[in-house]
Amino acid sequence: MPVERGPGDLGGGGAGLLLASARTLNPLSATLLVIYPLFDVACAVVDLRSATAQRGPVRGLYLNIALSALTTAGLAAAATAGIPGVLRVWGAWAVTAGLVQLAVGIHRRAMPGRWPMIASGAISTLAGASFVVQAAKADASLSSLGGYAFLGGVFFLVSALRLGRAEKITGRLGSARGGHPFGG
Repeated sequence: MPVERGPGDLGGGGAGLLLASARTLNPLSATLLVIYPLFDVACAVVDLRSATAQRGPVRGLYLNIALSALTTAGLAAAATAGIPGVLRVWGAWAVTAGLVQLAVGIHRRAMPGRWPMIASGAISTLAGASFVVQAAKADASLSSLGGYAFLGGVFFLVSALRLGRAEKITGRLGSARGGHPFGG
């Protein structure tokens, strides 16, 4: 989603490769699809360490790690069944991770840099539902996943830049107040 990211946050590189093979599920696209949620797990683990160090809420991060790990297994199985199966698993992941990301973003909305996360969670939820619907169509393809991955990457980049800037400001304020980032 998580939760700073959700499915789709890999960015343009994965998007381009998925678009290149959008009508077929070949070994390259299947591998990318299975690796993709593992990338989300890794990012959530890094975010978990940061949130734990700042004594922030982490329940959503644990949920994101579990969802993404289950999705990895689901996509590995679905890749052998074909594009509709992949779209169903990816869609379910996007909906659930998007809802978690949205909830965490709303909970943390007072913190700087969270609005891109809220928007990304809402978009993931809607896009996930559209993937599930698309899976039922005769001409189901992976092309929509490519655009989704690109858009997710843009939101992830905007959020990361805003959070980085906020951290620098908080760090400067913290050092001016005796070193504690929250002025303690």
